[in-house]
Amino acid sequence: MNNIPQQLQQIHQQIKQACHAVGREQSAVKLLAVSKTKPVEDILIAHAAGQVAFGENYVQEGVEKIQYCQQHDVSLEWHFIGPLQSNKTRLVAEYFDWMQTLERAKIADRLNEQRSPYKAPLNVLIQINISQESSKSGIQPSDMLPLAKHIENLPHLRLRGLMAIPEPTNDVAQQEQTFCQMKTLFEQLQQALPNAQIDTLSMGMTDDMQSAIKCGSTMVRIGTAIFGTRDYAK
Repeated sequence: MNNIPQQLQQIHQQIKQACHAVGREQSAVKLLAVSKTKPVEDILIAHAAGQVAFGENYVQEGVEKIQYCQQHDVSLEWHFIGPLQSNKTRLVAEYFDWMQTLERAKIADRLNEQRSPYKAPLNVLIQINISQESSKSGIQPSDMLPLAKHIENLPHLRLRGLMAIPEPTNDVAQQEQTFCQMKTLFEQLQQALPNAQIDTLSMGMTDDMQSAIKCGSTMVRIGTAIFGTRDYAK
């Protein structure tokens, strides 16, 4: 049985230590609890322990959890962090607060059209394929600024920064090199769009969180270390 509150506490301690080691405030790094494939009961336990932001990879599963929480007056912040097909954009636009995996102008246009003007703009991150993996989503670094400038003209979206899922490696030097490339791109984006609220660099997961924080991550996405291993057979 997972002890979710205790595991959350351990992650916060690790974030604190990683920040302290490089002279950053712990408050500079936000914890996103990745709850994909996990039951809503686990989310409620984590929320009771103080966790507010949750990440989901699958649209339908995420929407069901969001609806359950809304019906039970549990106010959470929901991030979509999986690949998004055009036929699923409406649900993300209607239900989620953040969309972290934006990689195409067409998807941005659909999200913008489908986001209610009565809601706050949908916060979006551009996903960069920083390790140049053919199997991974995300755009090439050279395509970042054209897409960012396109998003800037969409009134119902708010560009907040960048997201990446680097190729897994146990080589800490390699981790840091890749994350530092992301930090450089993030700074270029901030300089190119000085009037935008570019404040979020989402990178780092359970196995490479320390390197990500050292290189400037402002949001780490942690699932297994909070909720335990996932059973995809379900």
